[in-house]
Amino acid sequence: MVTMEEYFNTYQSVDPQNVLHWVRVGEVSDFPENAGGCIKYKSKQVAVFHFERTNTWYACQNLCPHKLEMVLSRGMTGDAAGIPKVSCPLHKKSFSLEDGTNLNGEEYRIATYPVKIDNGNVYIGFAD
Repeated sequence: MVTMEEYFNTYQSVDPQNVLHWVRVGEVSDFPENAGGCIKYKSKQVAVFHFERTNTWYACQNLCPHKLEMVLSRGMTGDAAGIPKVSCPLHKKSFSLEDGTNLNGEEYRIATYPVKIDNGNVYIGFAD
């Protein structure tokens, strides 16, 4: 189980302008449409989502900050007032996939990462 200290030290959002390197995490066909998949990068578990209708990709930490469970890749996806979101499958806490904001109005948030697609390959941007 991850402690709160490990959580805050491990998961920090990456702004697209701050990407130091792009990591290939698979091919487009490796990830389900309209659902999540999970990859591991160093000590991070990262959830990857493909919203097929809009052909938009998102990546965020897989760790739900509410109860510190690695479950967000299995969460329910959709949108809230036009904001793409993922909801924890355990307690239904919802987070913006754009900026990690907690859509339930609570203080904790999730880290998000930029995603790019190049020649059928999926890349996630990291700053470490």
